[in-house]
Amino acid sequence: MTLTKKIGYAIATVFVVIQFIRPTRNTGEAEGQNFIATKYALPTEVQSILKQSCYDCHSNQTHYPWYASVQPIGWWIQYSHVNEGKQHLNFSEFATYSDKRAKHKLEEIGDEIKEGGMPLGTYTFMHPEATLSEQQAKAIMDWAASVGNIIHVEKKPGDK
Repeated sequence: MTLTKKIGYAIATVFVVIQFIRPTRNTGEAEGQNFIATKYALPTEVQSILKQSCYDCHSNQTHYPWYASVQPIGWWIQYSHVNEGKQHLNFSEFATYSDKRAKHKLEEIGDEIKEGGMPLGTYTFMHPEATLSEQQAKAIMDWAASVGNIIHVEKKPGDK
């Protein structure tokens, strides 16, 4: 057997073995008791946009495409998109955020959308329906700004 065949068999074996090492999937409830709408106004239009463009990475429920079952792609989706996305912002747990953190997250939502950072290009490449139109982006930015403006954050001595 040639060295090339041995390397080919080794690569194929590794590829098959890694198919059995799967990350835990994000299959919780997107709109449970700590969902953002339980504490802050969320218009139906904005909720629909968020559901289509944001929830897969920023809620407790992800709808996985078929290719997420193929490793190492599934690992990349779970760890780089879903887990990291939920770390930064989780609409399913938003009601647990302090007023200060909620206000900051709403500001970040507006900034990310305004700068074109969200949704990620690596997500919209495979999910073109998640790409925000100018009107959708404006609706989210206006909503985030309006909700952020009504959150009262008390300054403590020493806060800037």
